[in-house]
Amino acid sequence: MTLENFIYESVSEILNSKYEEVKELIEKHKDIYKNDTAICFTLLALGAFVNKEHDNYYQFMNDASFLVEQIDEPITKILYEMVLGYVNFNEKNMTLYGINYNKARKYSIKAQKTDFFEKLNSLLKCPAVTHYSNHNQTKDPLIALVNIGQAVAAEKNIDLLIKTIAEETKTAMNADRCTVYLYDKENNELYSKVATGLDTKELRIPADKGIAGHVVKTGETINIKDAYKDKRFNRDVDKKTGYRTKTILCMPIKNFNQEIIGVFQVLNKFGEYFTPDDEDLLVAIASSAGISLENAQLFEKQRKLLEEQKVVLDSFIETLATSIDARDKITAGHSSRVKMFASLIAQEFGMEKNDLYILEKAAALHDIGKIGIRDSVLQKEGKLTPEEYKHIQEHVEITHHILEKIHMSKDFQQITEIACSHHEKYDGTGYYRHLKGEEIPFGGRILAVSDVFDAITSKRHYRDKMPIEKVIDIIKNGAGSHFDPKVVDKFLAIKLSKIVGVFVTENHMTIEKEDLETLEKYNLLDLYYSIVNNCSNKLLQVFNKYYVGVDLEHE
Repeated sequence: MTLENFIYESVSEILNSKYEEVKELIEKHKDIYKNDTAICFTLLALGAFVNKEHDNYYQFMNDASFLVEQIDEPITKILYEMVLGYVNFNEKNMTLYGINYNKARKYSIKAQKTDFFEKLNSLLKCPAVTHYSNHNQTKDPLIALVNIGQAVAAEKNIDLLIKTIAEETKTAMNADRCTVYLYDKENNELYSKVATGLDTKELRIPADKGIAGHVVKTGETINIKDAYKDKRFNRDVDKKTGYRTKTILCMPIKNFNQEIIGVFQVLNKFGEYFTPDDEDLLVAIASSAGISLENAQLFEKQRKLLEEQKVVLDSFIETLATSIDARDKITAGHSSRVKMFASLIAQEFGMEKNDLYILEKAAALHDIGKIGIRDSVLQKEGKLTPEEYKHIQEHVEITHHILEKIHMSKDFQQITEIACSHHEKYDGTGYYRHLKGEEIPFGGRILAVSDVFDAITSKRHYRDKMPIEKVIDIIKNGAGSHFDPKVVDKFLAIKLSKIVGVFVTENHMTIEKEDLETLEKYNLLDLYYSIVNNCSNKLLQVFNKYYVGVDLEHE
């Protein structure tokens, strides 16, 4: 497969919701074309964006952007700009989209790769840009300032923002290099991100040394026409890098309160010195950049805080779920398995990551209300009396009362609604609120199937596991009355290898390679019809080895 065909195929598959298959293709490609890592990262970024995996998108695109800078391969640059343009187009950032589109078109014309450009554009289905002011060629400071303002306004990832500001400023100032340093007041250091091979390395320097340090300390703007004649310039940096610094324009970046939060350091203006007009332009750029950088820092702090809160919530939920196992040893592990079955069903529906997270937490907590059930009923060895059964049904309402007292965001309030609806029935005869059809939260309809399936496939002290054909028969016949038919259809379509994967978490068996290959070919419905039609019992033997926990073929 040629490199261009590999790109076409990957982009097409990603846009057709086959991201997981593309990941495997990319891994193989990386082994074949070791010099095309930038292309692989760009394709992974596209896939992450299409699948709304925002953190992964930023990471992949960040890696790709640094690699693209270091190579001159036009195909790589065209792909990178087209993918970035696709993202900006879909995010309604039309100015940035125009920049990306024209860059890609310019690369394709120069390298005589217009066919590649046109075919890639037809796959991404982005409109042509017939007229756009190329910011790389403009000398108008106002246009340059507008371009920079638009470029940084939409970016919230702090690393990409620093890079974007540096690149746009370098272009606007007609200079060779620009570094944006942020000021770490606590450690009295200036830091920035620099590319090192495939990685991004954080560069830190003392905030009281060198020209940048002087700017932080005094708040002054420094414009140097000959770096080697200025005593404040540290020549060791050039010695280590082999770079020759000539002219320097260094200026503080301030926030809304006029506090210094960073430093611009622009090097080597092409063919001339930095002028007072350049200083004025950089002041304007710094004002816009300062606000954007501070907002991005606040956004990053908020993101980290939310991540910490999520960890605390996850730990809290696991603790609550474990407390039920500790009290009701008869059904220990039930909530965990229900969560796994529910997750498998959700994945069949293509459920989004955040919704899947909420469903899994609801599954873990769906029986938390059993805390309010009497031990004599909860731990009874044998069938329950009608009065006892009525009492144990109260656990659903208790679940609701417990969870609604936990302060949660609007999204996480869904956990409560899903968790307390797992005993509702599709025909409205369930409990405790007697919801019907789509009145039942979608997650609750998934939990209903998962909960019943685990209950009748689990061994109790008063009964063995139900034969799998009877289990599937109950699920099938419950469609439309007990269960949502769409959920049943998706559940019965799950590959046997995944179902068995849940069973072995309980019996601690290891699925043999040959058995795994067999189980991956069939789903629950295939198994059911092979049994009722008296087909070869080989599939049933393999399945029951892990379901019952015994190799029946050698019994």
